[in-house]
Amino acid sequence: MHALTRLSPEIRQYLLVTGNYWAFTLTDGALRMLVVLHFHGLGYSPLQIAALFLFYEIFSVVTNLVGGWLGAQLGLNRTMNIGLGLQVAALLMLSVPAAMLTVPWVMAAQALSGIAKDLNKMSAKSSIKLLVADGQQGTLYQWVALLTGSKNALKGVGFFLGGALLAWLGFTAAVLAMAAVLALIWLASLATLKKDLGKAKSKPKFRDLLSKSRAINILSAARLFLFGARDVWFVVALPVYLASRFGWDFWQVGGFLAVWVIGYGCVQSFAPYFTGKRSGKLPDGRAAFVWALLLAGLPAAIALGLGRELPAQTVLVGGLLLFGALFAINSSLHSYLIVSYAKEDGVSLDVGFYYMSNALGRLLGTLLSGWVFQAWGLEACLWVSSAFVLLAALISMALPRHAGATQAS
Repeated sequence: MHALTRLSPEIRQYLLVTGNYWAFTLTDGALRMLVVLHFHGLGYSPLQIAALFLFYEIFSVVTNLVGGWLGAQLGLNRTMNIGLGLQVAALLMLSVPAAMLTVPWVMAAQALSGIAKDLNKMSAKSSIKLLVADGQQGTLYQWVALLTGSKNALKGVGFFLGGALLAWLGFTAAVLAMAAVLALIWLASLATLKKDLGKAKSKPKFRDLLSKSRAINILSAARLFLFGARDVWFVVALPVYLASRFGWDFWQVGGFLAVWVIGYGCVQSFAPYFTGKRSGKLPDGRAAFVWALLLAGLPAAIALGLGRELPAQTVLVGGLLLFGALFAINSSLHSYLIVSYAKEDGVSLDVGFYYMSNALGRLLGTLLSGWVFQAWGLEACLWVSSAFVLLAALISMALPRHAGATQAS
């Protein structure tokens, strides 16, 4: 504790924001795995399971758009704490007796969780812009990469945690345990987060929700297709495929998805080293295009491998691990670019608009994950994924370039 008090106020706030984000992410990942595996076990079809997440993704879109405006109005500390509180409420909604867990009730709880998740994420990502001094773009990139990478690694732990809790405690006890722990963290956050962090000096109008920046609009469009490319196979198709085709149990499905996301998060944390840090250069629009192009053919290659009667588990597991590494660099690069492009005064408006596109991509991917998988199988999902990444690459060609730009010391 004494060591913590000796840190600068900015570092202390960064640690608090990151700690909140970590705790939330654990419950978010665990809850997704709990819902997918629990309702698959009850006999729900892939499309029905995808429908359970429909409101989660729809309300994520709305929250990112409106949440950026709220963050500029109220301060990011308040929007982050609202997100934590709403997640506790969503978990408690799912702790009702099994007879009450109807599809509309679960969809409503998921809607609340979607609002909570994106208020929390928007607040965390926006805060970093305000805690790094102007001109220190290299530091900004590192902090964003560490926050994003560590969050996704913990989301992977959350997937494993969800599968483990379902096996150990059952669905109801698992969500109650998570609600209790997160409630304690929420109370601590209310007492410790800096007041008025991120509140805009000039009150933004509601019409300011839509970004006026060409670069942010282009990056947002690329982000939509990038994340649609992941979720079209990841959200429903892959867990159900692993359980039904390979006969994997809860532990194995949750464990593989956990390893995938943990590895993805670790690569994200080190993304600056892959994209030019050693040579002193910062990534730009050209880097976003090149890394997306490298990723584009991989899902199609996995689909071809599955169709040629090669060892299915080797092709799928190996291919998706490689996809995760390349996708992590793309995602981390995007996360840096949006924070770099965003205006400092009212930063949450730009970040919120960008993550609204991210949520639209997840919504599109989630719906297609259930529908395409049910109609045509996992290989078709992977072909759609390749097409989406290629679109993200083509859109990224229009992003600004600053060849030769170097990091500020």
